[in-house]
Amino acid sequence: MTLIVKGLCAQYDAQNGSIYAVEDVDFDLADGESIGIAGESGCGKSTLGISIIRMLLGGKMKGQILLDNDSLLEISESEFTEKFRWKKISMIFQGAMNSLDPVFTIYEQFVEILKQHNFKSNLDAIILDAIHSVSLDDLVLKKYPHELSGGMKQRVIIAMALLLQPRFVIADEPTTALDVLIQSQIINLLKKLKKDGMSFMLISHDLAVLSEIADKIGIMYGGHMVEFGSSYEIFKNPKHPYTQGLLESIPTLNGNPPKYIKGIPPSLLEYPTQCRFIERCPLAIDKCKIVPPKLKTKTGYVRCWLYE
Repeated sequence: MTLIVKGLCAQYDAQNGSIYAVEDVDFDLADGESIGIAGESGCGKSTLGISIIRMLLGGKMKGQILLDNDSLLEISESEFTEKFRWKKISMIFQGAMNSLDPVFTIYEQFVEILKQHNFKSNLDAIILDAIHSVSLDDLVLKKYPHELSGGMKQRVIIAMALLLQPRFVIADEPTTALDVLIQSQIINLLKKLKKDGMSFMLISHDLAVLSEIADKIGIMYGGHMVEFGSSYEIFKNPKHPYTQGLLESIPTLNGNPPKYIKGIPPSLLEYPTQCRFIERCPLAIDKCKIVPPKLKTKTGYVRCWLYE
């Protein structure tokens, strides 16, 4: 599987004009690779994931999303649902634990998914295979959502995303609101699935988690992907001042207190016509008043005039 995203924009229409929640995002992912998406709340991480799976309600998209040379934005909605959604590409949504229907058993909800995708035979075998892939017991299928713990619900949601054996899964904050032990179980599960050959987009605020799972990292700020590259390069030699600030905000064991990035992210309604990080950047220069281009690095690119 090869995923190539070029110039992707996600736009909403508002009274004061157009709002770009995601603008001009580029990245690529080879078969078996995983990408981590990091950034502050409101920077466009979840919108990026929803755009790739074409579930941007009330919004417009432009650019290119190529999955094995199939252009996902140029085909009809019915064709995308029939051939791609949940079969080749699926998503674990943020707040997934609340997405289970409380009046149906887990088994009934799995069956409904399969019927929606025209599966008529071997339903039990498919469901059991998905449940076992996330280390859950068969007895879970007879239970209602309120009878499961938070970690079990999260694994059920992951099993649903894996039900039709997609090759690429978008996981939006899959460990949020879980205790440390359950987080560890979910992370180990993702590692196992990756080892089995599945590709992931992991959206998270937790850079430590991304460092364990992701082969590539994309740093989002103000709707832009301000830096993209290999996980090693991003963590060992971060270039964009925002990436550097994120890494410096992580507590360490060497006794140095973590630093924080002063100020707040720009409003979606008031994106500046210059570098979007300029008001918070300690290294800003006069040229930063012009929107920076994507400058090549060893394994990706960075949007910063300091590397012209």
